[in-house]
Amino acid sequence: MFLQIHFLTSYHASLLNRDDAGLAKRIRFGGAERLRVSSQCQKRHWREWMMPRTPLPGGVRSRHFFSRIVKRELVEGGVDEALAHELVLALAKSLLTAAGDKDAVDPKTLEMKQPVLFGRPEADYFLALLREAAAEGDAKTGRKRIESTVKEGRKNFRALLAQAGLSDPAAGFDGALFGRFVTSDILSRVDAPVHVAHAFTVHALDTEVDFFTVVDDLARDEETGAAHANDMELGAGLFYGYVAVDVPLLVSNLTGCKREEWRGQDTQAARELLGLLVRAIAEVSPGAKLGSTAPHARAAWLMLEAGESQPRSLANAFLQPVRLDGESHPVDRALQALASHLDELEAMYGDTGERRLVASTRTWPRDDVPVHPLDGAISGALDHVFGSAP
Repeated sequence: MFLQIHFLTSYHASLLNRDDAGLAKRIRFGGAERLRVSSQCQKRHWREWMMPRTPLPGGVRSRHFFSRIVKRELVEGGVDEALAHELVLALAKSLLTAAGDKDAVDPKTLEMKQPVLFGRPEADYFLALLREAAAEGDAKTGRKRIESTVKEGRKNFRALLAQAGLSDPAAGFDGALFGRFVTSDILSRVDAPVHVAHAFTVHALDTEVDFFTVVDDLARDEETGAAHANDMELGAGLFYGYVAVDVPLLVSNLTGCKREEWRGQDTQAARELLGLLVRAIAEVSPGAKLGSTAPHARAAWLMLEAGESQPRSLANAFLQPVRLDGESHPVDRALQALASHLDELEAMYGDTGERRLVASTRTWPRDDVPVHPLDGAISGALDHVFGSAP
């Protein structure tokens, strides 16, 4: 079972996503240069918007997890700092160097070589283990306890957390949605059930360089020009975005069940997360230069597709860029391109059986799919996936 989310969002003059040179990210598609917003950028903003809106624990992606969360909380709980450092180092090494990387963590700072996503349930479990090790009375015995527990945990780390009473998703709700890649052979690698495409403009790129100056308020009588001058690239456009969700894998990540057993689980958390995700996609804007461009926009059109068939993007509707000549509304032209592409796909592959629901500010050209308010489209799609809400 998959839930697919297609959306169109128009942005005024803005700089949504920058590359390493500070320019707007772009991609060449269908022979034309387009503005682009990376999947990483989109997921970051969606995740931050969702975090305070779900009761599920979140995660933290950082190189400083062991020093700024685990060690700090251990010391605040009364463990001597030197002992805490030694035990946390033993834990970090046991967790991260099992794959052969002996330099995965700095022994002085406890800093990891690269950011790793850890969930709050994992932090709580590590803290409980470290407190038990500290209670052994000396660092050597404490280290042995940690190493023995980690070695045993390699067989089934998730079961170890469950035995400790931690049934929430180990890597947090964001890990359950967007996955976690780790080389450690004990930390649970989490495959991402949410697949996010890079959003791109349905028409050819059109940008300009904005030159701006800053005036020094305390030196107006001394300076005849600006105290600072700079420039940035701005672009505007109508973006197509696409997300596909592997629902059984999401339920598996949230509950610990086997993927094929997802229908027998309590799916309420998955339903609520997907509802939040769709809302985030429709309402949350990515954007660099927030203070100087205010790139806050909402989707003009969103289509949800729920079904068993293999997901497929509708990006090829815009392989030929939409022409912006002022004769018709750009969103209407984009919707006509999408509808025509769906006609072509169905002529070749037939009706693949998805349940489609559309929310739109403009008229959707295909009369086989009624247009709903966003709430109605979301609830209808989720009812098709999970059954009617209780």
